[in-house]
Amino acid sequence: MTSPLRRPTIVDVAKEAGVSKSLVSLALRDGQGVGASTRRRIVEVAEQLGYRSNTWAASLARGRSHLIGIVVNDLHSGYHTDIVDGIEDAAASDGFAVVLSHGRRDPVIAAARLDSLGGMGVEAIVVVSGQIDRRDLERASRSRPVVVVGRPHEVPEGIGQVSNDDRLGARLAVHHLAALGHRRIAHVTSSRRPAAEERREAYLETMEQLGLAEHAEILEPDAAVARLSDPAGCPSAVFAANDRLARDLVGAAFDAGVDVPGALSVVGYDDTDLARALRPALTSVEQPRRDMGHRAFALVGSLLAGDQVRHEVIEPRLVVRDSTTAAAGWTVAGVSR
Repeated sequence: MTSPLRRPTIVDVAKEAGVSKSLVSLALRDGQGVGASTRRRIVEVAEQLGYRSNTWAASLARGRSHLIGIVVNDLHSGYHTDIVDGIEDAAASDGFAVVLSHGRRDPVIAAARLDSLGGMGVEAIVVVSGQIDRRDLERASRSRPVVVVGRPHEVPEGIGQVSNDDRLGARLAVHHLAALGHRRIAHVTSSRRPAAEERREAYLETMEQLGLAEHAEILEPDAAVARLSDPAGCPSAVFAANDRLARDLVGAAFDAGVDVPGALSVVGYDDTDLARALRPALTSVEQPRRDMGHRAFALVGSLLAGDQVRHEVIEPRLVVRDSTTAAAGWTVAGVSR
């Protein structure tokens, strides 16, 4: 028997069962070519010794690791962790394990994590971060497939991509508020990242298309909060660039005595758990994050099979809850003010 401090090996199993190493390997892999009684004895010995085959080493010997690396921008973000959950679910169902690396919202750290994964034998890397420089992505993609999730711009050629249609999401938000009779619809944002810029530009375009360009206004969060104390200057509706900004605005409105949605309708973006937990529950543009993760892994599998690189764009949808209502004096679909 082996020492309790030493992990049993295939040699130990073979010695204890009185057979060769190759026969143990056959018996524990698929059993083909091994007699039923012999296989049963080998399995029993392996269980008694606590032997577990090193499937990773075996895969490496065949030129495969069945490992997928993931670099995630922020593990404290529900948006990012939902995408990672989707990748892990899809990977596990296909016999892959994931190696997760945290970029900590720092481009330098994220790039270092990307390089580290390359030395761990992963077959492909999924980047759930918009903070890694395109040159680092290009370098990583020279030795293995790379797929980027949620980064609408600056993805080099040869790299797969899964992203949300942020322009469509912004249009859905503005059209919803306009259909409720709102005219003074402001957009609150604090980011200049590509996704936020897409939403901002689509907001302005949609306001113009609806004949509301004169009421279009881009506000920083602090400026939006300051407007709450000025009824004459306060918009009747706000499209916030994400759920966190929407939550902060709803909280500030409560503190200022401004009723949501009675005096101010608010739409968020991302449809995180926060949107459902907020009171009133937040109307928000949903990004199907777990589906994005599933699509990312499917794209990894496609690239590993030698298929062409592609960019998949996923359409968001608007989830209407209690933070939006008809503007004063407006009647729509049974809702009147």
